[in-house]
Amino acid sequence: MAKPQKRYVCQSCGSVSHRWQGQCVDCSEWNTLVEEAGAVVTPFQAKHNLQGGGRAISLVGLDAEVALPARLASGIAELDRALGGGFVEGSATLIGGDPGIGKSTLLLQAAARMALGGQSVAYVSGEEAADQVRLRARRLGLGEAPVQLAAATSVRDILTTLGQGRPPALLVIDSIQTMHSDLIEGAPGTVSQVRASAQELIRFAKERGTALVLVGHVTKDGTIAGPRVLEHMVDTVLSFEGERSHQYRILRAIKNRFGGTDEIGVFAMETAGLSEVANPSALFLTHREEGVTGTTVFPALEGTRPVLVEVQALVVRLASGATPRRAVVGWDSGRLAMILAVLEARCGLSFSTCEVYLNIAGGYRVQDPAADLAVAAALISALSERPVPADAVAFGEIALSGEVRPVAHAALRLKEAAKLGFERALGPAGLTGDGMRVSGFRTLGSLVDHMLGRG
Repeated sequence: MAKPQKRYVCQSCGSVSHRWQGQCVDCSEWNTLVEEAGAVVTPFQAKHNLQGGGRAISLVGLDAEVALPARLASGIAELDRALGGGFVEGSATLIGGDPGIGKSTLLLQAAARMALGGQSVAYVSGEEAADQVRLRARRLGLGEAPVQLAAATSVRDILTTLGQGRPPALLVIDSIQTMHSDLIEGAPGTVSQVRASAQELIRFAKERGTALVLVGHVTKDGTIAGPRVLEHMVDTVLSFEGERSHQYRILRAIKNRFGGTDEIGVFAMETAGLSEVANPSALFLTHREEGVTGTTVFPALEGTRPVLVEVQALVVRLASGATPRRAVVGWDSGRLAMILAVLEARCGLSFSTCEVYLNIAGGYRVQDPAADLAVAAALISALSERPVPADAVAFGEIALSGEVRPVAHAALRLKEAAKLGFERALGPAGLTGDGMRVSGFRTLGSLVDHMLGRG
């Protein structure tokens, strides 16, 4: 009988090597290769291909009738928004986030509300004892919810228990890195164990129509720990983001086979758990007064939801010979370097002898390229010590040529700004807004002239 081939699997990225080495050639991590037994390849398999011997599958056309998937409302509107309307029967959802960010709290609240609404819910914890989860539920005021609770790490025991009766409508596994399958060797949390455990749980969910939620740990760079194939196996990937020093939390949809991506749900961490934030703009906007330089309001867009955030800039002039610093919080540092270069090369402003600090208020992270114009306006205001009007918002993408380009969903951004009392807007040329005074600029230089009172 042929012997199993030895292989070494990286516990960071999942790449496979046929010999051990100290550093993974794909992700460059050290001491992450662990030996695993490979599949047995017989001489017959080596000589023959897979053409023939299988069963025929049925092929259908694109015009076949397809029913929309049934949704299970979680009872939390912000969670349902990120999911695209609620959990889907037979789907698998992966939620990741930093330790202590509130993943277990959010899922426990959702499980309790669904259970109180008459749904059968099972919550399996591999990290905490059942009493610990029960005490947390009491602190959240959910101790009376009829949630089926268990503390287990064996996938075989979990599926055997759930398969005895009616399958639950929702199954929460907290977390997938603690699960263990006895079909293969390896400690819980290894690439092979995570992949095998997730595969068995997802198969159960698909066959029995249970909505499965897997909690995933994250690495130091913010990605979900374990093999990347785990994100391909599930139907939905949610990222729970936020800073412990700030109250807000954002649930962001990264992948969704049953809905749109880039939708967000906004929560606030309070003593009684996570509460929904119906108006995120009020959370991220601070009290603004006339005469404050270096601040601009930017109407960001998250999926279909506009969120107004405050961009803060500080420019400090240094003595000659000192090395200036560039510090960014909540925005891409490379994007800031590009905006500074365009301001110097196309507009004649000098930042070479100045330290530049940029911050997005409230700990919010901006990825929208439409923030370019708001950042530029904040930098110009800080450098010239001329404040941007407190009732104005700014948005637009800046090209390397200095051109201000239009952005998507401008009307939606202006509508949200007008609803919160803003009366003016700085944006690309051709921008129009009902009930708002709009100043359009074709180039970044025209914005500089407008803010400095040159024309």
